Amino acid sequence: MITDGGDAVVSAFNAAGADYIFSSPGSEWAPVWESLARRHRDGLPCPNYLDLTHETVAVGMATGYGLITRRAQGVLLHAGPGLLQGSMAVHGALLAGVPMVVASSESVTYGDGPGPDPGGQWYRNLSVVGGPHAMAATFVKWSNQAASVHTLPTMVTRGAELASRAPAGPVYLNIPLEVLLEGWDGPDPKPLARPGTSVSAAEDMQAVLELLAAAENPVIITETAGREADGLAALVEFAEALRIPVVEPASAVCVNFPRDHDLHAGGEIEPFVDTADVIVLLNCRAPFYPPSRRPARAKIVVIDEVPQRPHIAYQVLNADHYLEGGVPGTLRELAVRAAEQGLVTRVADRSRHLAEVTAVAAAETRAAESERIDPVLVASALRELLAGEDSVVVDETITHSRVVQRHLRRTAPDSYFYVQGGLGQGLAVALGVKLAAPDKPVVFTVGDGAFLYNPIIQSLQAAKANGLPLLIVIFNNAEYRSMKMNHLRFYPQGAAVQTGEFLGNDLSDQPDLAALASPFDMHGETVERTAELAPALDRALKSVRGGTTAIVNVRVTR
Repeated sequence: MITDGGDAVVSAFNAAGADYIFSSPGSEWAPVWESLARRHRDGLPCPNYLDLTHETVAVGMATGYGLITRRAQGVLLHAGPGLLQGSMAVHGALLAGVPMVVASSESVTYGDGPGPDPGGQWYRNLSVVGGPHAMAATFVKWSNQAASVHTLPTMVTRGAELASRAPAGPVYLNIPLEVLLEGWDGPDPKPLARPGTSVSAAEDMQAVLELLAAAENPVIITETAGREADGLAALVEFAEALRIPVVEPASAVCVNFPRDHDLHAGGEIEPFVDTADVIVLLNCRAPFYPPSRRPARAKIVVIDEVPQRPHIAYQVLNADHYLEGGVPGTLRELAVRAAEQGLVTRVADRSRHLAEVTAVAAAETRAAESERIDPVLVASALRELLAGEDSVVVDETITHSRVVQRHLRRTAPDSYFYVQGGLGQGLAVALGVKLAAPDKPVVFTVGDGAFLYNPIIQSLQAAKANGLPLLIVIFNNAEYRSMKMNHLRFYPQGAAVQTGEFLGNDLSDQPDLAALASPFDMHGETVERTAELAPALDRALKSVRGGTTAIVNVRVTR
């Protein structure tokens, strides 16, 4: 049976192993819709399809789903304008290292060619000079055009393979409408093989191992080791075998090392920069700030499959040694070699972990004593609420991000993710996480400013329509606090300080954010006092367990 390019796209996503096609629909995708309807009618395999009413929601959900599954999914947007609307979330997926194949369309005949009429909208309004693939090139790993139906399925599968290779990230494919409508009778694409694995050369690993064994005060700094499949467990083995403390700096975006492990040395790099003699940068893209802040005497070992990230405009690592194989395999090989050779004799320094535990407890005691709600109390209350739960927290706070990381004290892999890139994606990312982990409570923590950047209506509609209940906790300080902090940093004695006129930061006229739950028959409440917080969170979690999204709008003191 001769079909068309729409069926070629669906066949290619099947071969790529995509579970879902996330779509903010555009009129060019009628051939794909027809293929899906035909396959549903005939009982043929095809990915699940989700209609979503905003491009950020479509891309963000693909991001959240990919954070859990680590497999490329399909995303269909509309023409150049839809791609532009979703571009912030696509860039966020690039920063997060999430594979996906994003596609949209254009016309190449504008109605002057043979075959079905693509419609006058392409000639008048939708087309982009140079094509949308030229526009996308700056915020994806790879961008191209499928110029023929005969190459279309392979372009999709090749895109999925490129997206999945390190550093993983989104690719973009422009599929002209005329190509989608062109007849296709080719064979189904071959299912994709899993990427291979590697470790660094034996002599390079031995040199690093001897350097680490001889060190008196080594430290591991990591941002994204936990994003690797089995990365957290491998890092625990490595740190224990080499007896090296681990720091997760403010730039960490996931759980890399258990916060309750006695080798976890907190989240501050600065105490080690001038005292460590060896620093291991493990999946650490931008360790020092400013970049010229070079350690005083430490040798720097970089362990990362692709240490020089091509999407980072400026990156300084100051490496003395590179180990560029697969990270979990490299860490385990180093741990095994260290044990076999008996090289490590030092006693692990656990003092910084004890100091961190003491400081966390003291901060929580102070917060609990306040009548008004301190942000520390919100994070610690969430930790207590989720104790014993196999849960996931997606975080899009700015001012409070360090508080959330520090006091949640997450220990399990894939139990915490910080949203990457521009604000306004977090709700959708949390929905994608929930789609991938339907049996786990998923909590979305967000500031009021960041929450208002999100496509709230479209996200809550997607949550209800697709049975994806979230616990949404808003750290509400009624301002863009980060804007004010930067103003004060640049002008500490300026006119704004003298007059009290701080522009760009006031959110005091916002509506009751919890009331946004009402049109969707969701649970919502606002709390202002310490005594109200734990009961409100408990009621909200019970709502989520019952299948209904809950919004808890917490008015915090800072």
